[in-house]
Amino acid sequence: MEKDAKIYVAGHKGMVGSAIVRELERQGYCNLVKRTHRELDLTRQEAVEAFFVEEKPEYVFHSAGKVGGIVANSEALADFIYENMMMEMNVIHAAWKNGVKKLEFLGSSCIYPRLAPQPMKEDCLLTSELEKTNEAYALAKISGLKYCAYLNKQYGTDFITVMPTNLYGPNDNYHPTRSHVLPALIRRFHEAKQSGVASVTCWGDGSPLREFLYVDDLANLCVFLMNNYSGDETVNGGSGKEICIRDLAELVAKVIGYDGEINWDMSKPNGTPRKLLDVSKATKLGWTYKTELEDGIRLSYMDFLNHLDSVRTER
Repeated sequence: MEKDAKIYVAGHKGMVGSAIVRELERQGYCNLVKRTHRELDLTRQEAVEAFFVEEKPEYVFHSAGKVGGIVANSEALADFIYENMMMEMNVIHAAWKNGVKKLEFLGSSCIYPRLAPQPMKEDCLLTSELEKTNEAYALAKISGLKYCAYLNKQYGTDFITVMPTNLYGPNDNYHPTRSHVLPALIRRFHEAKQSGVASVTCWGDGSPLREFLYVDDLANLCVFLMNNYSGDETVNGGSGKEICIRDLAELVAKVIGYDGEINWDMSKPNGTPRKLLDVSKATKLGWTYKTELEDGIRLSYMDFLNHLDSVRTER
């Protein structure tokens, strides 16, 4: 990408999109196009097509999406598949129609089968059943990935996809029921520390294994791939390291300074038993992550404290 190229970051207010904007600006890209949801509703095809005709971006990062944890996904299956499908199809289609040089579509590691061989390689996609708790979101992301590959094959576009592992960092969602596990733990242990409660109860039995990547590291990978990769197959984005949820909870409590007891509610779902990405493809291309988990949690907690006023309104 040329430093003065017009680059559209869809979803620039979200955790991933804002990190991509920070990384682009850090690297000297100076012609970024951004629209808030109020300014441009990506689920409206006519509005998206008019935007592309008017702005004519040369490169597109599609990081917009409706996201959430187990509860949010389970309670709003229809919303998750509809909104994500509409957004990605509208953006990808308009990018093709208006001659975008290159597009990068961001998915999620939940696209891979629930019991996929670990670590999960890119080619295990669609080899067996998905995890039911986030199936709707996964189906939407798989469709976006496939649409990019089909456009490449049929029309010669250069549309690539990256599948991140569990992300965390600045601008995360700390909602008490609609957030992912790491931000949920940060909020729960912070509030427990502030109120002086003797124990905190977490969902499940703490056994599931998860991989985490600091969002600024993902943003670095996204820009790297736009400049160094073309192909129909997706690229996994992760650290290649995993931790069980029980150990994660203890690590978050340590960072926050909560010394109470941690209990586990085994009547609540665990989700997928293990989710570790095979990141050898990104490594062979010349990229690797930089931020270790404990350091990233400390940075995330600082961001959480800096935005406490907005966090308190999320009930």
